[in-house]
Amino acid sequence: MLMKILISGGAGFLGSHLTEALLEKGEEITIVDDLSTAKYFNIRKDVEFIKKKVEEFETEKKYDVVIHLAARPSPEDYIEHPVDTALSNSLGTYKMLEIARKSNARFIYTSSSEVYGSASIIPTPETYWGYVNPIGIRSCYDESKRFSEALIMAYHRQYKLDTRIQRPFNVYGPGLREDGTYGRVVSRFIYQALKGEDVTVFGDGNQTRAFLYISDWVDATIKLIYKDGLEGEVFNIGSDKEIKIIELANMIIKLTGSKSRIKYLPPRPDDPPRRAADITKAKEKLGWYPKISLEEGLKLTINWFKGVLK
Repeated sequence: MLMKILISGGAGFLGSHLTEALLEKGEEITIVDDLSTAKYFNIRKDVEFIKKKVEEFETEKKYDVVIHLAARPSPEDYIEHPVDTALSNSLGTYKMLEIARKSNARFIYTSSSEVYGSASIIPTPETYWGYVNPIGIRSCYDESKRFSEALIMAYHRQYKLDTRIQRPFNVYGPGLREDGTYGRVVSRFIYQALKGEDVTVFGDGNQTRAFLYISDWVDATIKLIYKDGLEGEVFNIGSDKEIKIIELANMIIKLTGSKSRIKYLPPRPDDPPRRAADITKAKEKLGWYPKISLEEGLKLTINWFKGVLK
């Protein structure tokens, strides 16, 4: 049966890949996005596209599923736009929840591993409450994500809304912006290496992250959308395999055949020293686990960038 699905942030990196997967299933997709972070997005004729900030969006239309993705996920970008960042993850979340409530729709929220802050348990389970600086330079993002989760659970408890929250961990792949304040670590490193520029590492590079290829994220999200019996659940969607950022930089230099050198920059404020996902719950309740290795995913991403940068 055809489902009507509303996706905020559907023009972004995650949203565009998810939209493609849902269109292949024959669903009717509406995207609301202000295009503030979108770069590699082509507006398809079979998608209803509304250019608008999510916090300003209202509609009387009814949907079967509401997916709230709209956010500024790059640290440089959200630090530069703290008010917009906080609003999309607070007022924007409220607007999307109200649409879901009036539609009696299933509500899917893409939160972030940032809600854990500088976690003391690695890999980090969903039961960890988080250790964050509520007034720090990153708080516009991580605290607004935490507020969104609280508001979503309030809607679940008070209105019995079918809500599902996912916390992605460092998703990467083709279509991830590499430029300016939007560039995140994998795409930035690949771009710099292919251009023969210095690969810029914040701090000493010993901080760790666990990376997830985009197709694995899409697979998990599809399960989260369609599977019954997950009301009020929260899932880590990521990898439990840590890698040091300096090791990632060297791996990308090697895979691209680049002669780039490593350039160290001052560390970012409040940058968590380690991050990896405990995905036990996703394995048990979603039947999901990552299938693409880091090296394989990097090769796919590098090949895509080679085509884009010709």
